[in-house]
Amino acid sequence: MATADSKLKAAILVVSETASEDPSTDKCIPVLKKVFGDLGNDQWDVNETDIVPDNALAIQKTIKGWTDRPEPINLIVTSGVALMARPVAGVRRKTLILTLPGSPKGAKENLEAVLKLLPHACIQAAGAESRPLHVGGVEKLEKDAGVSSGGATAVQKVPVDMRLSGSVLAEDVKATESVPAFRASIVDGYAVKIPATGKFEKGTYPVSIISHAQPGEVKELKEGEIARITTGAPLPPGADAVVMVEDTVLKSLTDDGKEEKEIEILTDEIKPNENVREVGSDVKEGEIILKKGEGVTVVGGEFGLLASVGTTEVSIYKKPVVGVLSTGDEIIPHNREGPLRLGEVRDTNRPTLITAARSHRFEVIDLGIVSDKPGTLEQSLRDAMRKCDVIITSGGVSMGELDLLKPTIERSLGGTIHFGRVNMKPGKPTTFATVPVKDNEGNPVTKSIFSLPGNPASAVVCFHLFVLPALHQQAGIKPLGLPRIRVILDEDVRMDKGRPEYHRALVVTKEDGLLYASSTGGQRSSRIGSFRGANALLCMPQGEGSLKKGEKVEALLMGKLGEVER
Repeated sequence: MATADSKLKAAILVVSETASEDPSTDKCIPVLKKVFGDLGNDQWDVNETDIVPDNALAIQKTIKGWTDRPEPINLIVTSGVALMARPVAGVRRKTLILTLPGSPKGAKENLEAVLKLLPHACIQAAGAESRPLHVGGVEKLEKDAGVSSGGATAVQKVPVDMRLSGSVLAEDVKATESVPAFRASIVDGYAVKIPATGKFEKGTYPVSIISHAQPGEVKELKEGEIARITTGAPLPPGADAVVMVEDTVLKSLTDDGKEEKEIEILTDEIKPNENVREVGSDVKEGEIILKKGEGVTVVGGEFGLLASVGTTEVSIYKKPVVGVLSTGDEIIPHNREGPLRLGEVRDTNRPTLITAARSHRFEVIDLGIVSDKPGTLEQSLRDAMRKCDVIITSGGVSMGELDLLKPTIERSLGGTIHFGRVNMKPGKPTTFATVPVKDNEGNPVTKSIFSLPGNPASAVVCFHLFVLPALHQQAGIKPLGLPRIRVILDEDVRMDKGRPEYHRALVVTKEDGLLYASSTGGQRSSRIGSFRGANALLCMPQGEGSLKKGEKVEALLMGKLGEVER
């Protein structure tokens, strides 16, 4: 059995008709060996390789020879065609088997994405006791492997300015200075020095200092003197308390008639620190003022709080950059002049989805219309992944012969399709995939692709149900997705007997303060007009007949609530 202190044995199997006849044509074995050498932390011996034709018996024979011998291989990676091109993993006896895409680039990128995690998996597959391996939990395993599951997304430091609105803090923020930074008056009046006896006497006092809110040097206040002071102004050195102007009477002015000269104080009920805001009484230096996970909202005052204590930089979760493209040779720009030719369709989805993503304060790149041709689609997606974190495509995910998106993601890009059908109406053919790539620093990262249906209403519904929560997750925004509310049906709404439905509706408040929902009409997937006036999606269950007027149902709120005229 291999241990953590010995090198693990790996083997590479290439499945290829061409390379099995002429091994010199194979490019995968040298590429994968280099990945083991560059990223394997000197933990691997890759001494065995083989090339076999695309034949199930030949593949089985080679794998069994490596797994069933007295000293089995710890890890077998395969690269080939047919079903083995789809990235999956399994265990035979004490050997971990990992299938990689058939292209050298796809195989390389997939292996790079998981290689650091494989020693632990191989040691456990070989029969090592599980409990000692997992002491310290997932965090320790990730640290030992030099990887991270990442959580919400990348973190970046940004300046505190108006562009911060809508961001979520990735670290606690501590006050860099106290507020107020000096002892300040909370009223307009006169600062006084209380005698050593502790008793301030009524009477007339000379005004020796004028203290305004503007900065400046103020001389020390002596016993028997008072200082004119405005709200928010610093107390002069030596002052103990402030007497409100309402408890005083003006006795005389200076010779030029511009300032008070003498003031009579009418109260002797003055205590130390009266009407004084002490240093740090609002915020103390070093105190946590905002916590990790809190959002900097437009109206919540968080920006003002950061500014008040002199914070110049904070760490936030980096918002994902979104790219939107449409696929299909039949799609034309929505603003192209002239009548449509037979079979042409104006591109309504791309501008609609761009508008939807931007309305939630995400940066969006317009990736245009992409041809259905395989090479063009692959190159467009590769270019998009250099600029975007999340790609939204529209069209090309149903069962037609020209629907090439799924094979392009799996075979050409080495990606994984996590689902390609959804039991809901509209949006059944919605597809979600991830593709391993490298960032600008050469670190392995994962890009997401949401392939939405070509029908306009379906695309918009699926954006709100699938894409928006994923964008929120990466940006650290909670709760994820649209707000959920309970509404009262203002009319009968028919259910779909085959699938749960997200029904476009208008929700309004009435005089009783409750929320009422009514349908926006026909709900065909192609009918983008059903979104006109819609501000919510009714979460309708699958069933026969209708939900009746007056029944309550859950809804997802897309926009502002309407209000019935009174």
